[in-house]
Amino acid sequence: MSSTTIAQRVPHAASGNTGHKIRLVAGYLLTFGVIVSLAIYGASYYTLDSAQRPFSAKHALLKPSGLIGIKLGMLGVGMFFLIFLYPLRKRWKWLALQGNTKHWMDFHVMLGIAAPFIIALHASFKFQGFAGIAFWIMTAVALSGAVGRYLYAQVPRHVTAAEVSLSESRDLQETCTTELSSQYLLRKSELQRLFRVPSAEEVARMPMLVSLGRMMWLDVTRPFCVAQLRRRTLTTAQSILSLGGLFRTSNEELEKAVDIARMQAYLAKRLAFLSRAERVFHLWHVVHRPFSYSFVLLALVHIAVVWMLGYL
Repeated sequence: MSSTTIAQRVPHAASGNTGHKIRLVAGYLLTFGVIVSLAIYGASYYTLDSAQRPFSAKHALLKPSGLIGIKLGMLGVGMFFLIFLYPLRKRWKWLALQGNTKHWMDFHVMLGIAAPFIIALHASFKFQGFAGIAFWIMTAVALSGAVGRYLYAQVPRHVTAAEVSLSESRDLQETCTTELSSQYLLRKSELQRLFRVPSAEEVARMPMLVSLGRMMWLDVTRPFCVAQLRRRTLTTAQSILSLGGLFRTSNEELEKAVDIARMQAYLAKRLAFLSRAERVFHLWHVVHRPFSYSFVLLALVHIAVVWMLGYL
């Protein structure tokens, strides 16, 4: 079995499609391009004290009820309506048939991350009173959503899929072990850091948050461990061109060995943390939903108050 075939069989390692990725990247670039542009434009205003702001030439534009400020608030509300289409999709059959669940989730997360920044700009970075409470709850929802997206990628959606995934992961792990033992570019001692994963029994004894943090840490540090493996075989010029081994090189034999090693590390982590990840994902739902609904309630009250005061 070639390394390419292995990569195609590993869950989530080769998921998605090019069109979706392009749309998602374009969405992130557009959204955060707007946020960064507005932050740069308004920096001289946002850094003023409350008492000085009315004397700024940008006050009429950037205050929450200003020409730009009020539109940012509307944009933020619109984004949250779109965000809540994702949970609504689970209950609305017609909507459930539109598109791919993973793709919906990706845009749900993108909007959830961007919305607090839009609302912060709308509030001109003044988080006081009722609106301030709503903002911080929204931020908690966004952070919780990012964690949820990570967990979503870790666990199979159904029991049958979980059993197949577990069985396949073990088969692939054995295949990777065999292929790694037959290559000579990466020595066993060099691979130890990459494969340093706690056993499933050790993970089961960890406190919930510790196991979640350890799982995320392994995923975050894996690219750097892989880069270290590459650097051992690269010339100085190749090391510079690959940014210290972080990017692929033109050495096909090395990249094949690195792909197998990375896959082996991914599978070891997945098998060790699968049971715990499922439990954390279940608990995450218990926490995420009440925060989300309470934010909606506060946002609606805020909109109603603003409307009654005549700002809309």
